[in-house]
Amino acid sequence: IRKGAEGQLMTDLKDLCMRYRLRWQEVPVEKLNRLTRGNHQGVVAQIAAIEYVELTDILERVPDDETPLVVLFDGVTDVRNFGAIARSAECAGAHGLITPLKNSAPVNAEAIRSSAGALASIPVCRVGSVRNTLKALQAEGFQVVAATEKSRKLLYDADFRKPTVLVMGAEDTGISKEVLKLCDEQLAIPLIGHVESLNVSAAAAVMLFEVVRQRIGE
Repeated sequence: IRKGAEGQLMTDLKDLCMRYRLRWQEVPVEKLNRLTRGNHQGVVAQIAAIEYVELTDILERVPDDETPLVVLFDGVTDVRNFGAIARSAECAGAHGLITPLKNSAPVNAEAIRSSAGALASIPVCRVGSVRNTLKALQAEGFQVVAATEKSRKLLYDADFRKPTVLVMGAEDTGISKEVLKLCDEQLAIPLIGHVESLNVSAAAAVMLFEVVRQRIGE
């Protein structure tokens, strides 16, 4: 905490640290500037890296009265996009995230910050083979849905009231051809303007909340 920082928010923060027995100290602002490149607003927290889970753990944690929803990353390498998607997924009630061991954004401090803390609560699974993982989920009754601007079918025409894996692709090239072939649905978001596509995190939010809309209306 920045030395000399005052106000109710700082008082509340210190009270929370004491309640949960978290260590804190007041330091010069120069030290905070060295710890982070971003706008720290007078506070920097050091947290442990997240603990990854197995795919079976994600599936077993889904409550009996909820329909499973997971997000799978295929080549998303920007940590801020990763974090933003995690935030939207958590807000939409997704039960977990799946990311490949290779060619994927690391879950680091910047990703956690971009997720607004969502990565501390939503389970994340790392897999060696996206292909095998999708096949395993399909065998469990999941539909695999790809978000791609190349499709003529819109997301509003899909049925998200069944167990769903939402696949989001790389920022520049989208979902790989190999993964697209495995998808049960390829869905596009309608665009009215002149720009050809949305940022992957924005597209994920649109897709996720169409799932929410349909499931709330059940």
